[in-house]
Amino acid sequence: MERFNLDGEKIKPLTICLIGGGGFIGSHLCEKLLYKTQHTAIIIDISSTKIKHLLRPYSCWFGRVQFHEINVKRDTLHRHLEPLIAASDLVINLAAICTPANYNTRPLDTIKSNSVDAIPVVEFCIKYKKRLIHFSSCEVYGKTIGSFLPKDHALQNVSELYLLKEYDSPCIFGSIDKQRWTYACAKQMIERLIYAQSALHSLEFTIVRPFNWIGPRMDFIRGIDGPREAVPRVLACFTGNLLRGKPLKLVDGGQSQRSFCYIKEAIEAVLLIIENPARANGKIFNVGNPENDVTIKQLAELMIEVYADVTKQPASKFTTIDVSSNNFYGPGYDDSDKRIPDMTIINRELGWKPAMRLRTILKLCLDHAINEYKSAIKNECDSLLEFHTGYEYFSGSE
Repeated sequence: MERFNLDGEKIKPLTICLIGGGGFIGSHLCEKLLYKTQHTAIIIDISSTKIKHLLRPYSCWFGRVQFHEINVKRDTLHRHLEPLIAASDLVINLAAICTPANYNTRPLDTIKSNSVDAIPVVEFCIKYKKRLIHFSSCEVYGKTIGSFLPKDHALQNVSELYLLKEYDSPCIFGSIDKQRWTYACAKQMIERLIYAQSALHSLEFTIVRPFNWIGPRMDFIRGIDGPREAVPRVLACFTGNLLRGKPLKLVDGGQSQRSFCYIKEAIEAVLLIIENPARANGKIFNVGNPENDVTIKQLAELMIEVYADVTKQPASKFTTIDVSSNNFYGPGYDDSDKRIPDMTIINRELGWKPAMRLRTILKLCLDHAINEYKSAIKNECDSLLEFHTGYEYFSGSE
């Protein structure tokens, strides 16, 4: 069936190179491309675990998907990366280290992965005249202007001081010793490089700034499909503790605010960006849902409520505890206060506006997690019972 873009033009099938396409966002985007369009996906990543269902032989889209197991960091001569970009119509760069626990414990890796490693991608797009969609982060905004006001200041309730706008909001980071900002700085640096290359070499680009996209296949559950010592992002941290009956840890009381957006709705925005280059080229887009703005403490409370409802257990069985950021993340941690996206540009240019509310999103996420991990969690609990009385574990003590 023929498909048309927002200007009524017939959409031609594209060959799309997705660097980091095997991750959380990439797996959902590839599903969309293969299920709903005639585009071809060339996927580059170090793992195909999250896209293995897309790589089945004899599927109706099998001829439209390729997977190349390439570690871009080690492909120093770009013998693999360059020809794949050259063979594509569009390049989407999703590759990143975006786990907050790594920002101040692995700052050099964070800087390199989120800026230096992206430079060859930009250069090859210029060399072969390929359009680039680069995934940045809402973290580039840093802290809001309002966060520097005294708590009793008359301007505290002025929403404009907290709303993050692509071309108006300043980027405010913590001091150099707060290495948590290495990720934000690296992401901002590559944004500036792309913008500069566009001015100098007419690079066609779009920058996407995701605002806390969540959904199935996001991160990992510690000790199950990820290392026990690693720390995933907040949704996976809370989910893992709910599954194990442990308290949800609120870093510094969970007072930071985030705006959460369902991954499948966000992917609809990405597809609009892909298929409407005349409206998207040269632009930066916030992609998020300002209606789902909550503190991390409120998120924890809502997750407990939804999880209790889904599992038919009393909510009183699940608790939260406060932990310091120093103990949870280590020295050098800092955080943004609020992340509320202004949606004017993407709504005006692409007509995109998310609708799904946070409770519904969390139910979908927790339903998936229960189905995916319940057997592994049960086996873990059974193993613990063989060696312990189980009192501390099941009482929720850490």
